Amino acid sequence: MSSTTGAPRSPGGARVHVQRFGTFLSNMVLPNIGAFIAWGFITALFIQTGWITLIGDKIFGYPAGLDAGQYDYGFVSKLGGWDADGGGIVGPMITYLLPILIGYTGGRMAYGGDAIRGGVVGAIATMGAVTGADVPMFLGAMVMGPLGGWSMRKLDESWEGKIKPGFEMLVNNFSAGIWGMILALAGFAVAGPFVEQFSKGAGHAVDWLVGHNLMPLASIFVEPAKVLFLNNAINHGVFTPLGINEAAEKGHSLLFLVEANPGPGLGLLLAFTFFGKGFAKASAPGAILIQFVGGIHEIYFPYVLMKPKLIVALILGGMTGVATNQALDTGLRSPASPGSIIAVWLSAPASSLFGVTLSVVLAAAVTFLVASFLLRMEKGDDEGDLTGATAAMEAMKGKKSLASSVLATGHTGAISSIVFACDAGMGSSAMGASVLRKKIQDAGYGDVTVVNKAISSLTDTYDLVVTHQDLTDRATQKTPSAVHVSVDNFMSSPRYDEVVELVRERNGAGSGAPVAVAEEQADSGPLLAEESIVLDGGPATRDDAITRAGELLVAAGAVDASYVAAMHAREASVSTAMGNMLAIPHGTNEAKADIRRTALSFVHYPQGINWNGREVKYVVGVAALGNEHLKLMAQLAEVFVNPERVRELERANSPLDVMGVLGQVRRPAQHA
Repeated sequence: MSSTTGAPRSPGGARVHVQRFGTFLSNMVLPNIGAFIAWGFITALFIQTGWITLIGDKIFGYPAGLDAGQYDYGFVSKLGGWDADGGGIVGPMITYLLPILIGYTGGRMAYGGDAIRGGVVGAIATMGAVTGADVPMFLGAMVMGPLGGWSMRKLDESWEGKIKPGFEMLVNNFSAGIWGMILALAGFAVAGPFVEQFSKGAGHAVDWLVGHNLMPLASIFVEPAKVLFLNNAINHGVFTPLGINEAAEKGHSLLFLVEANPGPGLGLLLAFTFFGKGFAKASAPGAILIQFVGGIHEIYFPYVLMKPKLIVALILGGMTGVATNQALDTGLRSPASPGSIIAVWLSAPASSLFGVTLSVVLAAAVTFLVASFLLRMEKGDDEGDLTGATAAMEAMKGKKSLASSVLATGHTGAISSIVFACDAGMGSSAMGASVLRKKIQDAGYGDVTVVNKAISSLTDTYDLVVTHQDLTDRATQKTPSAVHVSVDNFMSSPRYDEVVELVRERNGAGSGAPVAVAEEQADSGPLLAEESIVLDGGPATRDDAITRAGELLVAAGAVDASYVAAMHAREASVSTAMGNMLAIPHGTNEAKADIRRTALSFVHYPQGINWNGREVKYVVGVAALGNEHLKLMAQLAEVFVNPERVRELERANSPLDVMGVLGQVRRPAQHA
């Protein structure tokens, strides 16, 4: 998680960069895990040694392992690609579909704002690497996809605002096509052969470990890496690509279970269940369900960080699981993600089901025995600092979850007060609080207060604190006993629904009482003047748009000219892009003296603006006296979370059309 100026930096240095790199790799793979599972099912059913042929052999009496053409399974052999004609689905999926999906996802991520344009160029670049090698090009996709998206964004930025009106589509389409062609050629000539050699080299290293019966030693590195959140770089960057190659050749691979085996985590949590102390003992049984069945391994990491010596138990358990699969020559057909026992069983071929299950059981047993011994050897009543360990885990991972937040605070009571905090306590926090307040109210929890404040004014009296992800560290310092939730989209973050569910879990059935919001007296003058509305802002950068919004407020006599600089200063602290293609640039808390009256400005950018990696089309400049921004932002949020209102703004042909849509946004004194 990036820090704002003046906030303490998270520890770790190079380690944090590696963790972020691992997270980036994981984020390319995980959105496409459904495709991997589909490929795994197709492989499990239709290849020559798959479930259908094995069952058919048993029913009809044919011996298993027939070569292609010895017996005609008709549709099954044709679809599996092992009949006399070859082809089928299994090969093309692993060769083309899966790498291109990864490249497309990586391109969108690297372009910023989840942009499709970056994904398309990333997919084109990946195709070059795919056709330039004879091995499934997963590593090549992880290189060429992000490279395509990132380089396309840099090119777009170089001529942003310089294209003549009417030529935008022509330039955008041809630039993506030409640059995609260049990257595809580069991928074919360079990336494909390079990654092919790298894959072969890594494969030889793994083969050497397997051939010398040393593969279990990998757990010495893998288990500590999981706790330090380096597992994604290892698992998705090395084991998954190599495992897929091995599974394509022999039908299964133990590499899929080197990191994903849920046994060690189960054994550790069982040890805490029976021999732990305090809150760690009380929370372990619930964590077992989340880890073993849900597949969320991160739930047990704080227990290890709390007592680092327990890493020995995990290493020995992991080694036991790998050794079991190696001895029995068992493994999975495809990655098990998440690392749930259900996903493990579904990915295991029939011939490996017993061995895979045994590897999980033995790994859990060894971890349990060693961890229990270490826990029982402890003297006194020291139950460990699970709160501090969880905070350290979240600092290393770079993000928070509600599950881990509960561990971090030990806060398990009812939630009666929620605060949405931002740097200045004005626009973004007010808008986020409005959206969350409405969700809380609609769920029937009118007795739960939802307010917004500046981080500098926070006190440790709130049950739950919501902040932008860049500000969570600062908020945690001010309110260490609260549950903290990080968001990156103020308008439509899925985390708001998680908060509602947490309130429902803690508070029981809602009362349905309305949430009260204080009304404040407004000043005179138009809130949104016709002269402050621009229907087409033309090509612009983020900074251009901020200046334009501020100058409209200055021209309307709502603010002094110095307020524009304060709007840029606010943006330098935390982005004012709210999501839903809306940005609300506004001044810092210190700039309130520059505001003469509450007012808005509105500029529509039909072509869109790259606003810190997000697409923005609607820029609403905000200047608000006192606390008027609270109700103002609430009303703006109601407009922009309504798709029909946004479509009306998109179709607006005159300032009056815009005023008709935003007419419901009124000063507090006029808004009932």
